[in-house]
Amino acid sequence: MLNLTTIHKPAKANEKRKRVGRGMGSGMGKTSTRGHKGQRSRSGSRSMRGFEGGQMPLHRRLPKRGFVNIFKKEFQVVNLSRLAELGVTELTPEVLCELGVIGKRNGLLKVLGVGELTTAITVYAHKFSETAQQKITAAGGKAEVIEVKQPAPIKRGKK
Repeated sequence: MLNLTTIHKPAKANEKRKRVGRGMGSGMGKTSTRGHKGQRSRSGSRSMRGFEGGQMPLHRRLPKRGFVNIFKKEFQVVNLSRLAELGVTELTPEVLCELGVIGKRNGLLKVLGVGELTTAITVYAHKFSETAQQKITAAGGKAEVIEVKQPAPIKRGKK
């Protein structure tokens, strides 16, 4: 049964935090619990993430697999059924971002042909699937492709 005689304070309730570097009277000694010499005794010592004391780290021991294409283009995809629900006649990536359909305003946008379209809408996107383009034009709308600007190539060599 719970009463005043059986109540105990939580463990470590009255323990003070360790205050290092406060001299010999603190109980932490002159080296502030760091010991004598060695890497961790020096100020500012931090080893890199994944450091295992000189042993080959796990992320280097494991085999690397596959290929990472650094030129890959990530598209945000939107289905026609989602565009039909919005009830807007002119759709651009900025409008879709404001409505919360896509996440990135500046990202590449691709429209897929999943779903049906009954009203005529004008859609501006970077890419369209063939079925999406056919369904948009069949409903009396337009599928406008936004051109992606390529950065100018870097010229190297003698001037």
